[in-house]
Amino acid sequence: MQIVLIVLLALACAVLLWRQYTLEQGLHQAARRMKEQMADETTVRLSLPCPGAGAEELLACLNQLLELRQEERALYRRKEQELRRQIANVSHDLRTPLTSILGYLQLLEGDGLSRSKKAEYLAVIEGRARTLQTFIASFYDLSRIEGGELPLERERVDLGRALSDQLAASYGQIEEAGLEMEVDIEEGLPPVWADSGAVTRIFSNLLTNALRHGTGTLSVRLYRAGNVIVSAFSNRAEGLTAEDAAHVFERFYTADKMRTGQSTGLGLAIVKALAERMGHTAAARWEDGVFTIEVRWLCGGPRRAPEGEPAAKLLSDLIKR
Repeated sequence: MQIVLIVLLALACAVLLWRQYTLEQGLHQAARRMKEQMADETTVRLSLPCPGAGAEELLACLNQLLELRQEERALYRRKEQELRRQIANVSHDLRTPLTSILGYLQLLEGDGLSRSKKAEYLAVIEGRARTLQTFIASFYDLSRIEGGELPLERERVDLGRALSDQLAASYGQIEEAGLEMEVDIEEGLPPVWADSGAVTRIFSNLLTNALRHGTGTLSVRLYRAGNVIVSAFSNRAEGLTAEDAAHVFERFYTADKMRTGQSTGLGLAIVKALAERMGHTAAARWEDGVFTIEVRWLCGGPRRAPEGEPAAKLLSDLIKR
């Protein structure tokens, strides 16, 4: 009987020793694989040949940590690539007007320049300097908006009146651009909760973008769709693609592949950043050569906008002339 017990005890010890040895070897293997994974970009789930409940729980946690680390690596790489692209674009957008300014300054140093030529060169220098000033100001504003440092004072804003005022103030530029206008502003729209200055900036940037890149007819619509008010700017943009529409709100993105200085790619980024800071959204799409940017404003305020003269009356009179 004692011999049987001794044999059974010996077998139990052997099984335990074998299990401990197997577990230890599995841990060493898992550690090696974890080190290899930390050194390269592969994603391999750790496993043990004979895991118990505690080991399985530990492995699950380790695998989750490894997956999170891989995701962080991928995010870091994307951000690093984006930062490099942005730095390159900023450098180009600063260098282009500066190179032009320096070139014309050298021309001004030449002998025998007439007054008219000097005036022409000075006008070009002033224009390039203002372009540079606008770029730096826009970049600063976007940084403040995205960092939450730009103060916004929310109030009830009548979008119909704000949009009509902006279009009327820009009517001369619209005529110079040679664009036909189609304006449809729904009457009696409720107010939205927003910063009036930010609303004006959004409409101004959208209009500027259309004047720079649009052709043919510029369609501007403001209408209610359920619990949102939609402001939509549409125009022909044959040079754009659906892929461009997916990226137009990215800072420094421009469909001008040669980056000739006609666009810094900041105007639409500011539109999206301001809209989102105020709790609204912005989106873009391109269909059959027509590029559309929509800002969807959540209706806010317990009362409707004050009645009075139709907000679009002045603009309508101007367009009919």
